[in-house]
Formats: sequence, C-alpha cells, structure tokens
Amino acid sequence: MQLDQILAFLVLAATLGMFIWGRFRYDVVAAMALIAVCLLGLIDLNTAISGFGNPAVITVAAVLVISQALKNSGVVELIGEKLDPLSVSPVLHIGSMTLVVAVASAFMNNVGAMAVMLPVALASCARRDRSPAIVLMPLAFGSLLGGLMTMIGTPPNILIAQYRAEALGESFGMFDYAWVGAPVALVGVLFVSVIGWRLLPKERRGKRSPDQLFEIDDYFTEVKIEEDSPLIGKRYAEMQSLLGEDVELTGRLNDAGRLSRIDRSAKIKADDLLIVKADTADLRSALDDHRLALASETPAKILEMEANDLVLMEAVVSPGSRIAGRTVHVFERWAAQRLHVLAIGRQGKPIRRRLKDVQIQEGDVLLMRGDEVDLSETLSRLSLLPLPERGLQLTSPRRVLTSLLVFAVAIGFGVSGVLPTAVAFIGAIIAYVLLNILSTRELYNAIDWPIIVLLGALIPVGQALENTGATLLIAEQLVNLTDALPIWALLGLVMIVTMFLSDIINNAATVVVMAPIGIAIANVTGVSPDPFLMAIAIAASCAFLTPIGHQSNTLVMGAGGYHFGDYWRMGLPLEILILIMSIPLLMWIWPL
Repeated sequence: MQLDQILAFLVLAATLGMFIWGRFRYDVVAAMALIAVCLLGLIDLNTAISGFGNPAVITVAAVLVISQALKNSGVVELIGEKLDPLSVSPVLHIGSMTLVVAVASAFMNNVGAMAVMLPVALASCARRDRSPAIVLMPLAFGSLLGGLMTMIGTPPNILIAQYRAEALGESFGMFDYAWVGAPVALVGVLFVSVIGWRLLPKERRGKRSPDQLFEIDDYFTEVKIEEDSPLIGKRYAEMQSLLGEDVELTGRLNDAGRLSRIDRSAKIKADDLLIVKADTADLRSALDDHRLALASETPAKILEMEANDLVLMEAVVSPGSRIAGRTVHVFERWAAQRLHVLAIGRQGKPIRRRLKDVQIQEGDVLLMRGDEVDLSETLSRLSLLPLPERGLQLTSPRRVLTSLLVFAVAIGFGVSGVLPTAVAFIGAIIAYVLLNILSTRELYNAIDWPIIVLLGALIPVGQALENTGATLLIAEQLVNLTDALPIWALLGLVMIVTMFLSDIINNAATVVVMAPIGIAIANVTGVSPDPFLMAIAIAASCAFLTPIGHQSNTLVMGAGGYHFGDYWRMGLPLEILILIMSIPLLMWIWPL
C-alpha cells in the first residue's frame, strides 16, 4: 500500500467516524475532509472547489427550490384533502397517505413532501380518532421510497447519474430508476400499509387524540410552587401521588439552575422550581388543581387561551432549522418575542437544565404561546412546522395546474436533451417567480445549504480516493475476499453495506463513498457498473432503522411519539424485503 493510499484511507476513516460521532454537523465534517485532502496533496488544488460547480450539486439545489414552489401551489394538500373518504380503515388511511407522499417524493424533495403531508395526516388522525403513530412512520418511509423512482427523487440518485456519466460517458435518464425503483416502492408502500404499522409497540398504536392533533407523553416543562399552593408544607415523598400518575415529577432545580435529585424527606416551599413531564391536558389540570405556575411567569390560564390575540400551538423543529442547537432563550430572541416556549416534547432524552437554557434539537416538539400577528412568517423563518389543527387551506386548482405544467415542461426539456436538466430546472424556477408562485426570498431560503456544502466538499474528496487508487484497492480486496460468491451475492453485499452506512450517515455522503467502490468492483469483475450503481442508489435511500438516518424520520419522531428503538421494528423487515426484491430485478433490468 502506497503512502498516498494510506493517507486517503485515514481521511476516509476519520470522516466516517466524525459523521457517526455527530459532534459536528455533516457539512462542517465534509469541509474538514476537503481541507485535509488539500493539505495532504491528494488532489490538485486548482480543482479543490470544483465540486460546487458540479452539475449534480446545481441540480440538487434547483430541485429543492422547485419543491418549495410545488409546496406553495398546494398540489399535495389538495390531493391529501381528497383522500379523506379513504381514511375509514387504518390500512386504507395509511396506504392512501403513504402513496401520495411517495408519488410526490418522486418529483420533489423528500423532506418537503413529508413536511406538506404531516399536518394533513395529523388532521385526518384527529378526525378519525386514530393514533398518529400508526400513520406518521409509514408516511416518512413512503417519502424515502418515492425517491427511488426518478433521477430527481433524491440527491443520491442525482449523484449516481453523475458518476455514471463520468464512468461511461452517459448519465442515467430521468426515469431509468423507475424500472426497479417503482416496483420496490409499490411493494414497500403495501408493506408499511398492511403489515408494517402493526409491528410498532402496542402502547404507540393505542394512543388516541380526541381533543388535539396529536398526543405526546413527554412534554418537559418548568413549574413553580405558588404561594397559595396546597402542596406547601407537604413532603416531596407525597407529591407524586398527589399529582397523579399522568404527571411525572422528574427533578428539582437547585440555585445554580441544574436539575438535582429530589430529597423526598424535604418539605415543599413556595417558589420551589420543578421539572415535570406531562401532556398538555394533564399539565392544565395540575396547574389549576395544585396552584402551580409556569416558571416563565406565564399565567396558568394561558393554556385556556382566552385572549383573542394569542394562540397556543405545537410545532415540530424541522431538520436543518437554524434554531437546532440553540437554547430556548436564543430562540425567543430570534422570534422577536412573538413566540414563547412553554414546554418541550422530546423522546428518549430527559431535560436536565432550566427550560430557558435547554438546547433545542431537530424533531423536538415545542409547545408555544404566540402572537397571531405575523405568526406564519415567524414560523417559516425559523423552520418550524405548525401542528395545531388550523383547517386545510385549499388552493386554486388553476394555480395547481399552472405549477404542474411548468414542472412538466422543465422535465420534458431535460428528458429530451433540449436542455441540461439543471438548466431546465433553473428555467422552471424563473417561471415560478414570474408567476408569483415563488417569492425571490424563497429562492435562497428553500435551499438546504448544508447539503450543498456537503456535496460540494465531498465530491473532490471522493475524487481523491479514486486518484490515489484507494477505491480500486478496496474493490480488489472485497472481490478477493468474496471470490467464491456469485455476482448477485456481491451485489447484495454492496447493498447491505450501503444500507448500513445510510442508516448512520447522510445518504448523499454514503453515495460519494460507495459509488466509486461500486464502479471499481464492476471493473475488477469485468461486468457492467450499471447494476452496482443502481443497487447503491436504492440502498442509499433505505435509511429505515434509525430516526437519524434521514430527515423525514427525524421530522416525525416527536409528532408520532416514537422512541429511538421503534424504527427498526418496521424498518428492518422493510430493508430485508427491498434487498430480496431488488437483486433479481437489478440482474434482469440491468444485465451484467
């Protein structure tokens, strides 16, 4: 092994390790990897930032903007509203919603389609008195499955097309992915609709939400003992039984604002600060019955929302939100005091600080009091997805038709070769702006800049692995270790490794690592790289085992009341099903 190959492997190992560690955001890790290969002399410095001009990166950015335009036009909401009659049974309810988000995800950003359908699905669950948990995870998985069907369905597909163009001189076409992706997506939708949701824990499937859009059992909030509270003078040992089993006392705040262990023999005093865990209905009862106050000094009766200019709302922190990683105090400052956090819903991790000092995470559900004036603008600016039932806002059918027509023309230009796909999509974006479907501000707000930085930085890193022969070395060693296996088994092994990586790191980063290896394996074995590239494209979108595998999974975690370990229950059999189905299809459609 040569020195440059050793250095390339060290950079790759360190990059994957930091992705898995999660201490730094993936775009920062990618930028660090880019700097490392430059300093080590593994790439030509003149091409170090060439990744940002790569057609795949431009296409990804354009698709994100077009997704915002389609979202603005109300295409998905209109279809979702028409599906309400089909929600009479759980199977039809889940199946119809999941099919819609899958079809939408084939042509727009996965997370964008998921974000549009989330309030629609929650509203339908409330009308049917059905647990949101049985609908939301299938919906998230459906958004990933839909991305399998077209080149623009997900960034990994766009990257795979670019790698094929570099390897064989011709990119995959817009709908080449559908030959395998569409059957796999359809079977996946059927699985989550008929069987998958039944694999969730019984306590998740049994929740009901008759008086609110969804129920979440672990809202953490800070309360203060009022001076006239009947609890004063009693021992903390008695308090839990007085609060009832639906309100859990999780800790007491000491003078330093840290959560400390409760001395059960101590007496309750006025102004004691406590952290409790409860849903909104039980919290309201506890505040009224035991004379407790929200420590933010918001009157307890705010939960009744008698003021006309104030609203109480629940909103989920979208993946990529600028408030993720910031404290509640910073959030309220950024919200210009129009929104105040009353409680935080978070699965799996306890709150161990004062509420104002808690760091907000992606997927958290925030219970907030807000000023109704300019509320939608504030939520949009901070990437918060409101979840209270506000009614479906039907849009003009003419506006829907116009947006779809513009998109269809752009796809037509791209598929026919009249214009490069990236250029055709830029033309569609200009048309949306001229038609007032997209505002000029949304042109840049709609782009997920961390993804763009990730791709732009990692493409040269991937090139460094190829330039040094590191990818070829990996391929040769893999083939030598599995020389007794047939090609179809090697194809399955590549899919398994890709699925594993995609469950723990960004799927676009997974493709940057695996696509060159797939091409190298094909070259070593003397077969076509097409089945290997398609296998990697499919597997990269199969991030079903964890809530961190894909942003759609993160988005539904809080709203569905899921725990970290719930995802593999439905996701593992789904990945096995996709693996079993994909290999013969790949061998048939893309012969070796």
